[in-house]
Amino acid sequence: MSAASNTALVRRLYEAGGDAAVIQELTSADLVWDVTPGFPYGGVYHGAEGVFDYFGKLMPQVDSWRTEVEGYHPSGDDRVFVVGHYRPAKNDVSEPVRFIHEWTVSEGKPARMYQAADSAVAQRLVNS
Repeated sequence: MSAASNTALVRRLYEAGGDAAVIQELTSADLVWDVTPGFPYGGVYHGAEGVFDYFGKLMPQVDSWRTEVEGYHPSGDDRVFVVGHYRPAKNDVSEPVRFIHEWTVSEGKPARMYQAADSAVAQRLVNS
């Protein structure tokens, strides 16, 4: 696939806002979801079920969680970098958490998401 079509594919994932059907439709069956060590529930999760497991642990710890994308940046034929901020809120406190996601697209589907994020801010908000 081209850099433009990979970027459009990754963009669809973010615009779906966590819709389980869209995640299952668009991602590779062997998706690797790699969350920064030190981030709440950081670790490596596999497949759409792993993504749902991750968010199933995270979401009960906050009142709300938004992902605000600031830019999509294709790199070569198989990678898309996404830059933005998470906006978790808990107990009427919210603080932006910077992130960069590196997506690898394989055989027309996002196959790997590698996250780099401000773990300290996220942990502080989740544990407040």
